[in-house]
Amino acid sequence: MEVNWILVVLIYLAGMNVVTFFLYGIDKWKAKRAKWRIEESTLLWWAAFGGSVGALLGMRVWHHKTQHRKFTWGVPAILIAQLAIVGAVAYYWG
Repeated sequence: MEVNWILVVLIYLAGMNVVTFFLYGIDKWKAKRAKWRIEESTLLWWAAFGGSVGALLGMRVWHHKTQHRKFTWGVPAILIAQLAIVGAVAYYWG
């Protein structure tokens, strides 16, 4: 049985982005209520490991981390790097 790697990667990325989106929402909810927060490094790692689109959407939808340069520059930079990697892999495999 052959594994459809494109489908596996798409499912992985969909899951990572959904989780990352909700992590940003949960952290915003906790921030409003002065509760324990999700560490910034954790939010950035989730973006780096495939959830960059979810992070950007979470920042937009919940207006969260939009005043932090680490996020306003870092998350788009992560997305650009991920797109470059995908482009390079597609070019060399394709």
